[in-house]
Amino acid sequence: MAHDCLFCKIAAGEIPSSKVYEDEHVLAFRDINPVAPVHVLVIPRQHLASVAEIGPEHADLLARLFAAVQRVAAETGVAETGYRVVTNTGRDAGQQVFHLHLHVLGGRSLGPVA
Repeated sequence: MAHDCLFCKIAAGEIPSSKVYEDEHVLAFRDINPVAPVHVLVIPRQHLASVAEIGPEHADLLARLFAAVQRVAAETGVAETGYRVVTNTGRDAGQQVFHLHLHVLGGRSLGPVA
């Protein structure tokens, strides 16, 4: 755990969250500032700052993250209508919390991506 990382503290239960899914490797919780009716963050419990830190040794973890995304989509009702999965890497991309996280967005038409 990174001692000053907000998402590590949420994963450790030190900060409350609105959990949607969790297991020993992954936590999914509702974003506190949603940009869509469904806006859930899926994070690894292991601290990785961003996509830039992912290596071949993280293949199993990535599979677990995307399995959690599928489960979140099903449990929030967006699996059939469609959803977007987004991750930001670095300040210029809009990353605000430097702990790898996937945004699961849905519940309305999101339109094309620029």
